[in-house]
Amino acid sequence: MLENSWGLNFFLKSQSGRSDNFRYVYLRIIINGMPKETSTKRKWDVQRWNQHLGRATGTKEDARSINYFLDSLVTKINNYRTELMNNGITITASRIMDFVKGNHSGKTMVLEEFQKHNEEVLALVDKQYAKGTYIRYVTARSHVKEFIFFKYKREDLEFSELNYEFVKDYEFYLKIVRNCSHNTVMKYISNFKKIVLRAIDKEIIFKNPFTAFKSKKIKIKKYPLTKAELLTLENHDFKTERLTITRDVFVFQCYTGLAYIDVYQLMKTDIKEGIDGKLWIVSNRQKTKSTIGIPLLPKALEIMEKYIGHPTCISRGSILPVKSNQRMNEYLNEIAGLCNIGTKLNTHKARRTFASTVTLGNGVSIHVVKKMLGHHSINQTEEYAITEQEMVGKEMLELSEKLSLPDKKENSNFVIILEWLESEAVRLKNNQVPIKLPDL
Repeated sequence: MLENSWGLNFFLKSQSGRSDNFRYVYLRIIINGMPKETSTKRKWDVQRWNQHLGRATGTKEDARSINYFLDSLVTKINNYRTELMNNGITITASRIMDFVKGNHSGKTMVLEEFQKHNEEVLALVDKQYAKGTYIRYVTARSHVKEFIFFKYKREDLEFSELNYEFVKDYEFYLKIVRNCSHNTVMKYISNFKKIVLRAIDKEIIFKNPFTAFKSKKIKIKKYPLTKAELLTLENHDFKTERLTITRDVFVFQCYTGLAYIDVYQLMKTDIKEGIDGKLWIVSNRQKTKSTIGIPLLPKALEIMEKYIGHPTCISRGSILPVKSNQRMNEYLNEIAGLCNIGTKLNTHKARRTFASTVTLGNGVSIHVVKKMLGHHSINQTEEYAITEQEMVGKEMLELSEKLSLPDKKENSNFVIILEWLESEAVRLKNNQVPIKLPDL
């Protein structure tokens, strides 16, 4: 933001009680009538000073040296003013003076600010953030720390040192050194970008190093289980209890649409009688805190009843004896192999199966599915609504029948005309009087 008035000059200022000719060179800045001044920590002879120009006089080496220092300081201040204007920041004498004194917040360190952010997130866990969100930011900070040491051999960097090159090299590091997938890399960069934008909001820096960075996630189609695969999974006889429990929890998710954390935290108190007199899950999603209401389908009720007396369910007051997400996914991979399911199984695939195969595939409207999944927008639900091959085939079969079969009325008229033509041919052959074509 452009200031209304601007003034910058240097002058000599004597110390109180001193009468010698050497005085400190001071900088005075006046913006909108508000003056601020500070010492440059340099002394100069009053006899060799031009007060009007605010510079040392003469051509000696010491005069050229101090004038070069003062000119460089003016250049730095003007560059800083331009940076503030370009970023729409209000220019004040105090802000300029802080920059000159080195109190400019640009010296704030990246990892220090990242740590402050993470501590704030931790304090808000269960109030605003899930614990998984905090863990993700801790991991993201760890990656930035490792990259800074890898590239710069330093423990931390100033925000003012960040630029486009830093961002691109960090992306390359995550992909090549850390061997992360493209979408995982985009997540870590997004986490770091939040810290940078936070620094800009706090006026720690004014130039966004992500401005020229153009990269986005690659949309990957994540398919649900088909009806045949889900049926195979349900009917498979596992020899161990751990696989049986894991399969049952997964199938329960397939018929309720609950995410892993929600099925893990599902308690007996969350099962309530609905307005239809049947049992419903009435709870809040851990991730979005949105309220969900899901009628319990027969298969889900069957699995619930199976584990009523399980020791884990009794001790926790939970509906199912759910294991850790890591163990669940580990066992699901084993289950996929035993059931000859060609796609990778994980706890989130169950949620997609509920949305696509169980509900949308059986005629439930997408708006109802959105409500049961606890989504805030229909766009989220549409990502889960991957059309199955059999649904495409069904729709196209109906279209084919409509295109190949004429309308009943048109078909009956065609038969009448055909019969009339045949009768007229007989009449003409027998020299009989033609009859009028019947009304159609």
